[in-house]
Amino acid sequence: MSGPPSDPDHLIPGVLWRRDPVAAAIPLVVDSPHNSTDWPADFDPIVSEAELMTSVDRFVDALFGHAPSVGATLIAAQFPRAYIDPNRAEDDLDLALIDGDWPLPVNPGEKTEYGMGVVRRYILKGRPIYDRKLTVAEVMHRLETYHRPYHAAVAAAIDAAHARFGRAFHIDCHSMKPIGNAMNVDTGAARPDMVLSDREGTTCDADFIETAAGLLRDKGYRVSINHPYKGAELVARHSDPAAGRHSLQIELNRALYMDIESFEKSAGYDALKADLDGFLEGMAGFVRERVG
Repeated sequence: MSGPPSDPDHLIPGVLWRRDPVAAAIPLVVDSPHNSTDWPADFDPIVSEAELMTSVDRFVDALFGHAPSVGATLIAAQFPRAYIDPNRAEDDLDLALIDGDWPLPVNPGEKTEYGMGVVRRYILKGRPIYDRKLTVAEVMHRLETYHRPYHAAVAAAIDAAHARFGRAFHIDCHSMKPIGNAMNVDTGAARPDMVLSDREGTTCDADFIETAAGLLRDKGYRVSINHPYKGAELVARHSDPAAGRHSLQIELNRALYMDIESFEKSAGYDALKADLDGFLEGMAGFVRERVG
């Protein structure tokens, strides 16, 4: 099971935890929205836990756990994205999943067509998560209790950094399957070690993502930009480069650090963790130069 560190600076039980900087603070916010394996009591899926685990970015919060030591704020979710996904807009909703009249506007995107909207319909291609529709009250509960507080926490951290330093930088952290599956745009393709995304240059200045890519490539990793992932709701919603708010998304290939069958750490975990510690130190140096 996933859980918060022993000393979180802020905790909403079952929803999220935050650790504040333990070094001189810099305007860098790191978040991990998909790491949790804490299945809410009212989830009631019909698929196996092994199938659910394919959607979990396991250990990503720990892999980026060095963030407070470089002066950054670290936020992680305690609810699973198979339950509700904070990396989708709340109006990215599949009405075919809802029993009743949804009272709010909807704007389903391409991912929803694959069953991966803000509330997922499928866990894998052809594998529905539920054997029933969800009530309006159930979905609204998920939005109000989990999705909105998570975004509020990320926004608050970025706002505080921006207010203090005049700029804010945000890294949204994920992991990916080694090979694209039937629900992905790169079906059957082997993936690089890392994918960095800025929604085709719209969520951060080029030097932020280029610095990140350079640091990782210097450590020997194969890094792709905006393919097969372009970045989603967390970087779109919390960025505004013209106003000094810069967000990028990072995806780690799970084969680097995890057994993709057992979902446990592999022999590569410690080496990747050390490299990501160095990556965060490098990104912290970049941020200090921009606000110094």
